[in-house]
Amino acid sequence: MILPIVGYGHPTLRKTAKPIDSDYPNLKQLVSDMFETMYAADGVGLAAPQVDLSIQVVVIGVPVYDEQSKSYGDELEEHVMVNPEIIESKGQMRYYNEGCLSLPGIHEDVLRPERVVVRYFDTDFNEHVEEIDGMYARIAQHEIDHLQGKVFTDRLTPLRKAMVKRRLTEVASGRVQAAYKMQPVKKTVK
Repeated sequence: MILPIVGYGHPTLRKTAKPIDSDYPNLKQLVSDMFETMYAADGVGLAAPQVDLSIQVVVIGVPVYDEQSKSYGDELEEHVMVNPEIIESKGQMRYYNEGCLSLPGIHEDVLRPERVVVRYFDTDFNEHVEEIDGMYARIAQHEIDHLQGKVFTDRLTPLRKAMVKRRLTEVASGRVQAAYKMQPVKKTVK
């Protein structure tokens, strides 16, 4: 089932999401619905707060990198992270252009570490600790930010924030149309 995505200005996006345990009802169905929602919106990652659930669940569909062609293909590698946390950042800080399904039409260069070590659980609550890099690391960091009540524009310089303020206000007021199902806006930016 495709779930409506909440836009910038919605209070759930600013809450710190709560961890869940193995008793969380219908987790696997939620994860399936989140993947369906993400793909319907042409996204590569989705955090539960973006579908108005303040819980620590993230789904990611990473395009597979082809070493031979040195490019990302159409095939996707799916990842689910429950209660994820970044336990270490590694490598150089790099800029990469990011967008967000909760901020339709806004794309900016964001500085993040190129590699991170992440601890998380899968849907069967098996614990994983892994070092990730490339696009997977970028998407995971972006989605884990959502679980901390942050959006990618929070990581912009003051000048870049000022430059996107009008567009953020338009999203928060519901004046931006997305090509996917969004929850009606109930709150505006202060």
